Amino acid sequence: MNYPWIHAYLLAKPGVTADYKQEWNWVRYQLGGKLFAAVCLDDKDKPVYVTMKLLPARGDLLRQQFEDIIPGYYCNKVHWNSVKADGCVPDALLKDMLDESYGLILNAFSKKRREEILCAPPQPPVDFGKDGYWNGK
Repeated sequence: MNYPWIHAYLLAKPGVTADYKQEWNWVRYQLGGKLFAAVCLDDKDKPVYVTMKLLPARGDLLRQQFEDIIPGYYCNKVHWNSVKADGCVPDALLKDMLDESYGLILNAFSKKRREEILCAPPQPPVDFGKDGYWNGK
């Protein structure tokens, strides 16, 4: 995994919660119960893809510029994009993509609901009980 900072980066955002979806073998990051990013794990629980929602035109452009950005893994290929976890996408760009995804989901809520989400206390660090990356080893 070339992006070990993702878990802490996303959980530091206001209103973000994380859980582990065993059926998919994904660590999901949600805002108000809506998915905005996920880390897709392989059968050995190692990160394979980082998936997030982007505006369709931006996702298309980035896919043309970076071979490590592909249409969303097991997601709507128009709106969702995946970055290979062992790829070479610059950290600053990936952070920008994750921020855009967060913003797209946040801005889809009503003003009242956005305020509730942004005022929620941060989620404490999550240990999913998995070996390696996800429990800080």
